[in-house]
Amino acid sequence: MRVLIVKTSSLGDLIHTLPALTDAVAAHPGIRFDWVVEEAFAEVPPWHPAVERVIPIALRRWRREWWRTLRTGAVGRFVQELQLTAYDAVIDAQGLLPKSAWVACKARGERWGYGPGSARDPFASLCYRRWVRAPRDLHAIDRIRRLFAAALDYEAPSTEPDYGLRFEGERGPGRPALIFLHGTTWPSKHWPEPYWVALAEIATEAGYAVHWPWGDEREQQRAERLIDRSHSGWLLPHLSLTQLAKTLAGAAGAVGLDSGLAHLAAAVGTPAVTLYGPTRTDLTGARGPHQRNLEVDFPCAPCMKRECGYGGERPVDPPCFQSLPPETVWRELKVQMGAI
Repeated sequence: MRVLIVKTSSLGDLIHTLPALTDAVAAHPGIRFDWVVEEAFAEVPPWHPAVERVIPIALRRWRREWWRTLRTGAVGRFVQELQLTAYDAVIDAQGLLPKSAWVACKARGERWGYGPGSARDPFASLCYRRWVRAPRDLHAIDRIRRLFAAALDYEAPSTEPDYGLRFEGERGPGRPALIFLHGTTWPSKHWPEPYWVALAEIATEAGYAVHWPWGDEREQQRAERLIDRSHSGWLLPHLSLTQLAKTLAGAAGAVGLDSGLAHLAAAVGTPAVTLYGPTRTDLTGARGPHQRNLEVDFPCAPCMKRECGYGGERPVDPPCFQSLPPETVWRELKVQMGAI
């Protein structure tokens, strides 16, 4: 059986899809998957051993360089590559018309996706031949596992998710390493910088080496600023996603925010604590064998807003995170690491 997955981005969404592949392999030994994914994340699908072929798509670049896209015929070449194989099933695990559903329509095979009441974009459901109901109040991982089970004709497991990732951790010499995943998308998701500084000082005093990764110039500048203020830690070089996965797998622990890298830490089994302010852990919380999600205790949380609109006093910014001070985070991290 050969199946096409359409799930183009982002990192966290891709990681949420991996347990469904593990389920499918258990139900259908020998099943193989091809995967359409945004070119920036093309290295992620092959982490799972059941993925045989990656078909990169450049939606972000095509939109940014639309005139060049039209002139070069890039979309047509992509469709030609997509149609080289006839599939037993085509599964749109994204459920968005402009990002995934149109891709599923171009593929050769029976198209499966979420029904109108389950898809994030109800118009996407018009592109599928078979609909699957997966309530939107389920965790993203559980929704995808239900989708794959229906499309591939097996009962959705109720076990904890198995991401199928088997990274050999890269451990450096010296003190055990902690990875502080300080980057995220929304301004409202960011833990206050004074808290990162205090946590780095606590960890260093306890005998750990704090490592700060970064993905772009803004994150690099933040990491350098936090290192300077805490007088501790090391700035990691710019790493690929695979290198980051190996680094996380070899770390003693990690602290992260609601981001793709926090989900990656959970997936590779790193003892980790992930901090949630404006977003909901029941829908997209990190899940893993040594993972602890900490939610803020604040009147307007979770607000699900990109920008904080709180009008009261702000002892820290965003103010909801005052209920998750560094001492609380450190205590929970030690529990995950088995240091208590």
